[in-house]
Amino acid sequence: MLRQAIDLPGVGNARELGGYAVGDKHVQRGILLRTASLNRATPEALARLHDEYHLQTIVDLRMSIEQERQPDPQIPGATHRGVQVIEMEDFPIPEGVDPSKLDLLNDPTANRMELFEIAYECGMVGPQMYVDFLLGERGKRGYAAFFRELLALEAGRAILWHCTDGKDRTGCAAMLVLCALGADRKTVLADYLLTNDFNAQLIDAALHHFATPQQLAEMPAQKLEVLRVMVGGVSEEYLANAMDVLEERYGSVGAYLRDELDVGEAELEQLRAILLA
Repeated sequence: MLRQAIDLPGVGNARELGGYAVGDKHVQRGILLRTASLNRATPEALARLHDEYHLQTIVDLRMSIEQERQPDPQIPGATHRGVQVIEMEDFPIPEGVDPSKLDLLNDPTANRMELFEIAYECGMVGPQMYVDFLLGERGKRGYAAFFRELLALEAGRAILWHCTDGKDRTGCAAMLVLCALGADRKTVLADYLLTNDFNAQLIDAALHHFATPQQLAEMPAQKLEVLRVMVGGVSEEYLANAMDVLEERYGSVGAYLRDELDVGEAELEQLRAILLA
């Protein structure tokens, strides 16, 4: 089994933050769960979340339209929180781009390569993407709500957060949690990059579905990186850039948590008491 993996049949990119070293302590196991969407979770997976993890809260970070199209299953005893960090209207439309093109992004029948070209042309995917999640007003409200759920965790209960692929909006949330607990940058980035291991087969198959080997070989490196991210991968540059921006603007990720998410020293101490051992 892949490192950090949790066994949830039907759920992609399913893993936990438990076990990571933070100073002379470790993140407790079985509490902080991060995954891709839950709409294909098997009855076995749902039972495991209830019986083994005693799941208290699901934080769904997807856009409203994603939640409406593929709602999360109900798990007895668990509360579902729909928390958007970005909506389609939040993406800026570059000058010269036909706004009607963005309608295709909400069309499940649209050609995937055409969607990629639109997203690339509009700059919707790239190193700035996570900065937009974290510094947009919707994103700050969303991640603040996520931390309120963390702070409300009861002893012996778990929290699960997810988006569609469990890597970008979810990855930013995991970064914030690990930074709040005092993990170093190496640990934060290593956890983020695990998506490339969990989704390796998916990424390879999708790349070759989108384009021929020759087209992939001839694609500019930056565009190929965007394509990898769009089909299930992650880029270290994206998260590193977001952390750099937070550090440059606020002085540290911790200061961002305090100033924008209302997670101050008292809240950090509470989280560490709950989540570290």
